[in-house]
Amino acid sequence: MIRFIEDKDLKKTIARDVLEALTEWFEVEDSREQYIRECVNWPFFAYYDEETAAGFLCLKRTGDETVELAVMGVLKEYHRKGVGRRLFAAAKDYACREGYSFIQVKTVRSGMYEDYDITNEFYRSLGFKELEVLETYWDEANPCQIYVMGLKTAVNTIATRHSYRGKFKDEPVPVEDLKIIASAGIDAPSGCNKQTTDIVIVNDTDVLSKIKAVLDPPVAQTAPAMIVVLTRRINAYRDRCFAIQDYSAAIENMLLAIVELGYQSCWYEGHITDEDRICDKIAQILNVPEEYDVVCILPVGKAVDDFHAPSKKPFAERVKFNSWS
Repeated sequence: MIRFIEDKDLKKTIARDVLEALTEWFEVEDSREQYIRECVNWPFFAYYDEETAAGFLCLKRTGDETVELAVMGVLKEYHRKGVGRRLFAAAKDYACREGYSFIQVKTVRSGMYEDYDITNEFYRSLGFKELEVLETYWDEANPCQIYVMGLKTAVNTIATRHSYRGKFKDEPVPVEDLKIIASAGIDAPSGCNKQTTDIVIVNDTDVLSKIKAVLDPPVAQTAPAMIVVLTRRINAYRDRCFAIQDYSAAIENMLLAIVELGYQSCWYEGHITDEDRICDKIAQILNVPEEYDVVCILPVGKAVDDFHAPSKKPFAERVKFNSWS
């Protein structure tokens, strides 16, 4: 489990326990103590195995658009168990939500030491790219290699997007942002270009209140805006209709746009289209024509609660080349 730590004393305790157990990497006591002192002022993520803090990661701001992975440590017995990747996923989520464009990390140059070669390969596997080498950043014997990752790219947005079911800040979503999100939806592909998906943007507080009142069990009760997705059955050719595929593509586009703009959301479909047909009540509130079905609601707003990426199966378990075997 990943936890975002705010208590300064707890930050110090976790950092000291982990770094002192990794003396081969942090053998210089002054450097280790400096990290421990400074980490109390940095965003701090810890990995817990039940009640054991098995690893941590700290970020620090280095510019208006860049944040740096300042220090990360994982206890040896938890190496190669995905702890570092989960810590980084949480940190990257945080950096994206805070509006940073880049995340960077400094390491000893590849080829200097075997351990650092492994470390650098780890960062490359996360998606970092080599930016530059600073020959005298630390000292002449240990040139610094800087890796950087852009956070505002389509691929990174896909990797960091996941469902958010927590509370939202009491801040209105600008109309222009809502228009961008809706445009991403209607720009999605549709079977034979039949454009079976339409959208209702809801940002009027009275209308929102009516929709929230019919959501049972209640969800998205603090969302300052909502995207309601409509579909209608139009055959693409003969008796083939791709309305489900059409609105699915539109929803995914909008979810990515929502994250790109610094907001969060969740794809609520089954919740409103189940046997109680909450979708029909929403359609009535919005005066939706009979030929349309309401299939999904997407709350839109800035997240209040901390949240992290769910665990994913390894790439090799789900992706094959040329044959399943």
